Amino acid sequence: MTFLKTTTIAASLLMSVYGQCQQRSKKLDAPKKLAYTITPVNIKNVKLTDAFWLPIIKKVQEKTIEYAIHKCEEEGRLDNFLIAGKQKEGTVKGQMPFDDTDVYKIIEGASNTLISEPNPKLDKLLDSLISIVKIGQEKDGYLTTWRTINPAKPPAPWVPVIEGKRWESLQISHELYNSGHMIEAAVVHFKATGKRNFLDIAIKNADLLVKTFGDGKDQVHGVPGHQIVETGLVKLYQITNNKAYLNLAKYFLDNRGNPKNHKLYGAYSQDDIPVVQQEEAVGHAVRAVYMYAGMTDIAAIENDEAYYNAVKKIWKNVVTKKMYITGGIGSRPEGEAFGENYELPNLTGYNETCAAIGDVYWNHRLHNISGNSDYFDVIERTLYNGLISGLSLDGKKFFYPNALESDGVYKFNRGECTRQSWFDCSCCPTNLIRFIPSIPGLIYSKTEDTLYVNLYASNTANIALENNNLEISQKTNYPWDGKVTLTVSPKKETPFTIKLRVPSWARNQVLPGDLYSYKNTSTAKTTVSINGKHVAYKEDNGYITITRKWKKGETILLNFPMEVKEVVTNAKVEGNIGKVSLEYGPIVYAIEEIDNPTAFDKIAIDANDTFKVVKEPALLEGVNTIQTKNFKAIPYYSWSNRGVGKMKVWINYEDKKQSK
Repeated sequence: MTFLKTTTIAASLLMSVYGQCQQRSKKLDAPKKLAYTITPVNIKNVKLTDAFWLPIIKKVQEKTIEYAIHKCEEEGRLDNFLIAGKQKEGTVKGQMPFDDTDVYKIIEGASNTLISEPNPKLDKLLDSLISIVKIGQEKDGYLTTWRTINPAKPPAPWVPVIEGKRWESLQISHELYNSGHMIEAAVVHFKATGKRNFLDIAIKNADLLVKTFGDGKDQVHGVPGHQIVETGLVKLYQITNNKAYLNLAKYFLDNRGNPKNHKLYGAYSQDDIPVVQQEEAVGHAVRAVYMYAGMTDIAAIENDEAYYNAVKKIWKNVVTKKMYITGGIGSRPEGEAFGENYELPNLTGYNETCAAIGDVYWNHRLHNISGNSDYFDVIERTLYNGLISGLSLDGKKFFYPNALESDGVYKFNRGECTRQSWFDCSCCPTNLIRFIPSIPGLIYSKTEDTLYVNLYASNTANIALENNNLEISQKTNYPWDGKVTLTVSPKKETPFTIKLRVPSWARNQVLPGDLYSYKNTSTAKTTVSINGKHVAYKEDNGYITITRKWKKGETILLNFPMEVKEVVTNAKVEGNIGKVSLEYGPIVYAIEEIDNPTAFDKIAIDANDTFKVVKEPALLEGVNTIQTKNFKAIPYYSWSNRGVGKMKVWINYEDKKQSK
């Protein structure tokens, strides 16, 4: 794996000047057992061999991480830590008060990479980056470089400065957002390496937050403007068992919408009413889903019914009224925000990449409480469509928003109408880096005696149940093919349960609710066989449940019937009336001008059209296309990799039979 050249700050100069922090792990207290009833199988126990996901993950690991570190160097992200620590002279560099987090997210993604596969060179590089971060931390644990460098001159003009004090503009300063991403990254790095060099930085910062915020006379009363510190604090609590971190996370959530605690920020920051009273997704979409993830943590760990009821109501609102067919959320460019119910424009639809990532984190937590497959239906739709669309095929260009239509003119992508190599606000590229290497951790989850198979991708996994250890392997060409072979090899023959998710598209359901539906109901059924013998089954919460005394080497063959499906939208979404979109398996398709250069704007689907699925190994790194006599459609995630041009997900529909 190739990373930075020896000429870079991170790999050479800082290694020699500042050295490496090689503290090995001190034993931490055993974590408290959480109230989550289902536990994800750690990525270290899942060896991915998949022809779809493995190349994407390797692209991030081998290209995007290195590329992003170079960008962080060029734009002064690393210099800011050195300037803050007085190891280098200069003024703050960059344009955003949260530029520090780009470094943290790179460390987190690289740490997830180490969990999957040891890499001494990468391990050494991370020690170097962490040593740079440590230089920027103040003695009491404070860590936001722009304020340390010059509190009177924030990098962004929209950050108000009154007295230049810490925490004075929590609504917009991103000080707590910086802490949140730093803590999350440090926890993952500790899990990956056992080293405390980054964890100790995080603990020192978190201890400062615990001391600083609260209802005490000498404490700061306030909540973050941009949420994520809440989930960071929860994760730190989970590995240290220090309940002060959990209590502070709950304090921040409990006091949103509380005018007695602080001057409210309003609905944009989900700070207009208390979180347990919120029923609709409003405001900045990334802030929102990070907060909902934190609320779900509190619901599970504290067994808090009020929190749980609130997140379930908000989730239902998102999925049934505010989600794009690609899994994207947040329809308004203004405020990067959720719109009104059924406000889902295509050309101007925002669908920030960070919001898609945050939504996966949230839905994963909800599944870990309930085991309901609806949450993984959302995850799967998001993963294959509106999330990986944010990353180019070469791993070095990005979408910040993910529109569902392009006219080749409207500059929806922060000043461009195609992918960009970087952004002044680079939260999305580095968020992709932190998230994508963690994808193998979504495939399986478990209880004491039950294994959940949530996603389908070729892999071999070693899983410990309460009374048995087992190896399970998948072989599949999913998402291009619906056949999956699973081989189960328990260490001993004892009864246990395997639950196999039936994707919603194979159950004639696009998403829960009536926001989308298939124009025609498929009569094809999913089939299951064990050791070559057909098995009758009943679905349970979206899963096929099989309980038996499993023997070594037994095979399960799943066949999800795949056919081209036409999707229609609820008539309340005005922009999609008279239009359909196409799906094949979990993949949403789009038509792009480069494939359909003649009369692109007049392309329509007729009721009499027949669709042909064509495997094209040389196109867009290998895809299945959908073709008719009128057009060719490509997977939505792959669009805008061949230059500027028009694109549509929703295509005009004509029924010439009825018009006669």
